[in-house]
Formats: sequence, structure tokens, C-alpha cells
Amino acid sequence: MDPLEGETSSVSIEYEPVSVKDVLVEMKDTAELLIDLSYSAVLHRNADLAREVLRLEERMDVLKLRARMSLMMAVRKPADAEELAPVLGIVAAADEISDAAGDIAKIVLEEMGLPEAMRAALPEAAETLVRGVVDPDSVYADRTLQDIDLESETGVRVIALRRGDEWLLNPGPNTTVKSDDVALLRGPDPSIGDVCEELTGDVYESPSVDDPGIPDLERAVDTIIHMKNLSELAVDLAYSSVLFDSAELAEEVRNLEVEVDAMQSRFEAWTLRAAADADDPVVLRGLIRLGTSTEAISDAAIDISEGVLRDIDVHPVVQLAVQESDEIITRVEVEPGSDLDGIAVTGGVPNVESTMSVIAIRRPGEGWLLVTDADAELQGGDVLISKGTRTSAAAFEDLAQS
Repeated sequence: MDPLEGETSSVSIEYEPVSVKDVLVEMKDTAELLIDLSYSAVLHRNADLAREVLRLEERMDVLKLRARMSLMMAVRKPADAEELAPVLGIVAAADEISDAAGDIAKIVLEEMGLPEAMRAALPEAAETLVRGVVDPDSVYADRTLQDIDLESETGVRVIALRRGDEWLLNPGPNTTVKSDDVALLRGPDPSIGDVCEELTGDVYESPSVDDPGIPDLERAVDTIIHMKNLSELAVDLAYSSVLFDSAELAEEVRNLEVEVDAMQSRFEAWTLRAAADADDPVVLRGLIRLGTSTEAISDAAIDISEGVLRDIDVHPVVQLAVQESDEIITRVEVEPGSDLDGIAVTGGVPNVESTMSVIAIRRPGEGWLLVTDADAELQGGDVLISKGTRTSAAAFEDLAQS
């Protein structure tokens, strides 16, 4: 039986004039939320989160069809087809990410089985994602996010709202939280429980953790968590490479995909070795599905950036999407003896006069380091992936040069 049988139904989709730019932006936001939700559903073994993934996957199917219809209507001559082909690739890749996220969610819904070691990874996460239905009597009901000021008070933020079949992604300060909304919250574990209880009126139970005591299984789980983080980074960089027509960022997507492939091979070996020591090897079936789906997400990231890698001009519709955002992702290489050489990075913030936030470091000979997970000290030769404004990005690049 379908996990959502009786709750959703197929609807016919007719062509209507829509902004391709807006559809692409929504597909990007949806793909990123799908990745986040699906892994959270697995880590917490939360069937409600998993069902939200399948609902969002259906939304992605609608966006995909609308994007394809609009792109087909836009083709007038062969030159249009050449410029729009990479955009179609972006649409297809977002759908591939959606399918992979759906497969991850079904690990929970179909009770495929997961080792307790997956929960052991939870304490390492800096933030937790939860789902809750807004209680009519909640102090948050029928107020704007600006009025609630939730993030400033608690560190918890509303990353999405579902109102019936309508999704509100990246809600802003003027968004009103209404009774019976399905709210997706992300924040630090110590405070998210209180917020969830205040929002829903239900008692929040933090997941318990058991140590499996199987070294190979622990290595496999650590690897899949790292694969997840690298795949998320690859998708983020892939979209940025297209939006800013950056061959350097696209090349880093390729580097990440190679790293994830190598990690998947090690993950499969450790999982198979762990099966010999597990009381019930069948519970590893979900873990294998998770590895396959994670690798599929990194492959989709390559598909997103393919047009840039092949040096095909960015279509104007993508350039329009760029003009609406002042925040960019950049790649800079730290030159030995520069102002960044030897600088400490704490929680992504480098100890220099800059508002740029470092997301990841690729260190030659050592691989990738996600600095949101650990502090680091920059070295000459490091390749930094950073996020910030255009103005701060230019100043940050100057700091990296000797």
C-alpha cells in the first residue's frame, strides 16, 4: 500500500504561462529541503517526516512538468535549444534528487531496517530537524515570524510550512504561522524541544541512543554521514556554478563526486564486513539503500553543472535568477604567506576582518573538511568554499593572495 494512499491523488497539469526563473528557484529550494528532510526522517526514524518527503516529491513532479512545458514553449530556433539544453538538465537533476530523497524516506515507511548506529550519529549533529502541527492554542499561532522572533530568542528557525497542499519554502519575517500549519523546525537540540512543545502542545521526546559496539558498522555509519554532507555541498555548489557561470565551482562539484564515489566503495565494504557480526544482518538493508541514494544525489549534482563544465553559455533566464540574490558562493585558493595562511576558522568564521563564512576546505593530499563540523587552521594551498556578499567575496579573495 502506498504510504500516502487516500491522502493524495493524481491531478492533470495543463500548460499555463509561468516564470521559468521562479520555477527553477522553487525546484532548487525544494531539492535542498528534500535532502534535509529525508535524512532527518532516517536519523530520527520519523514516519511523519518521511511522509512529508513524499508529499514534497509530488510537488517536485508538478514543478518538473511545468518547467519542461515552459522551456519547450521558449524554443524558437536551434540556438535556443543549445542554450536551454543545460536548463533541462538542471530540471532533470532536481527530479533525480527528489527520487533519491523519496527512496531514502521509504527506508522508514517500508520499515526496511536500520542499525542503531544511525542514531548514534545524532549527538554529532549541531542541529535537529522536527515536524509539528501548529496547535490553535499555541502562542505562535496567527502571528508573523517577525513578531514571534523565534530565531533570536531560541536559535530555532522555521525552514518551511505546509498549509494543506501548499508549501511555503524559506518563509520570511512577514510570513504568518497559522493554526494547523505543518511546520518544519531546525535548531539546537537543547532548545528545539521546548519550541516544539509550545508550537504543537505535545510532549517532545528526544530520541534515545544505543551503542552498537560493532567497529565496522560504526565506520560505515560515519562514512554515510560524511557522504551525505559532501553530497549536500555538491548540490549547493552545482547550483551556484550554474547561477554564476563558474567553471571553478563546477570543477569542485566534480571533485566532490569523485570523493563520494570513493567513499561509497569503502562504505559498502564496511557494511558487508559488519554483516558477519550483526545479530540480524537484514537490518543493514536500509543502510545499503541509503548509500546508493546518497551517491545518486552527488551524481545529480554533476548533471546540474554539466552545462558549465561543457562551456555552454548560461541562458538569460538563469542570469535573471542571479540578479535577485546578493549572496554568492565562491572558491578561492589560499596562497602561502597570504593574510589567510595560518588563520583559525571557528564554526565557519575565519579570524580576519571579513563577513565571509567558510563552508568547506579542500586540502591537497587530505581531502575535504567541512568546517561547520570542526574547527580548522587555514594553510597555504587550501581551496576554500565560502558564502557571503559580492562585496565581501572580493575582499576575501584579496586576503587569500600573497
